[in-house]
Amino acid sequence: AGPVSFLALTAPHLARRLTRAPGPNLLPSAIVGAALLLAADQLAQHAVAGRQLPVGVVTGVLGGGYLAWLLAGERGGRR
Repeated sequence: AGPVSFLALTAPHLARRLTRAPGPNLLPSAIVGAALLLAADQLAQHAVAGRQLPVGVVTGVLGGGYLAWLLAGERGGRR
């Protein structure tokens, strides 16, 4: 359940980018979080033929990649 917590970090940011609305977006964040978890679960089940990956591995990779992309974008904006 550890890497699944990346959903809690990425869902609000993605929802804010998709809706372009200021302030807290609870309902869009919940919908985006649910969609991300479903997509990660499907990817974990079907990524490797004959085997299932743990969903935490997939969410960790996706969440870590998104976090790195956000940090790189923030760093590039300051230069």
